Amino acid sequence: MAPNHEQIAAERRAGGGSTRDRTRDGGASRRRGAELQDAILAAAWDVLIEHGYHGFTFEAVAARAGTSRPVLYRRWPQRGDLLMATLTAFWQPIAVPKTGGLRDDAIGFLRNANADRAPTITLLSVQLVDYFRESGTSFSELRDTLLPPGEESAFETIVARAVERGELPDVPRSSRVVNLPFDLLRHDMLTTMRAVPDESIVEIVEEVWLPLLGVPGTPSP
Repeated sequence: MAPNHEQIAAERRAGGGSTRDRTRDGGASRRRGAELQDAILAAAWDVLIEHGYHGFTFEAVAARAGTSRPVLYRRWPQRGDLLMATLTAFWQPIAVPKTGGLRDDAIGFLRNANADRAPTITLLSVQLVDYFRESGTSFSELRDTLLPPGEESAFETIVARAVERGELPDVPRSSRVVNLPFDLLRHDMLTTMRAVPDESIVEIVEEVWLPLLGVPGTPSP
């Protein structure tokens, strides 16, 4: 037998969630499992984009999702846990080109990142200011956190392919050097708060990164 309204209200007052979650318009919905989690994360993303980290509270997300705070607490005990789950759900990987050449792979990836990430990075750089201040971290560290465990960054993949083709010698390279193109692209995005011109992307690769890697035929930095 389905629970009556008094049972539902009692469950909510007890703080244990409810058999039925409420939708935004007040209607009842039997959202469970993945469906409920997707709805919560979508609501969390909306709250983050609209109100920033300062307004990213369990209360605000639960209200937007049409559920209760205990439902969120059971999945994400801390606000930081909910934030990471939200960013992971919406921070989709950027396609890494496979052109057969180091230069074209690098430029192609930066173009993809410029198209896919410029709106998100510029928006989140503002909305997450309080988070970075509170956690003592940076956007670069957040990017590393969002990478699946053990997965290479895009430029680590690009460089590894170039080594396999014989374009680059198989020697140790620091992570800072390997990932420099994306760091410079992100810097330009955050400085200008807009997409980076294509000529700047080519300049980053041809005039900064390739000479730094010692690619034959490129001028010394």
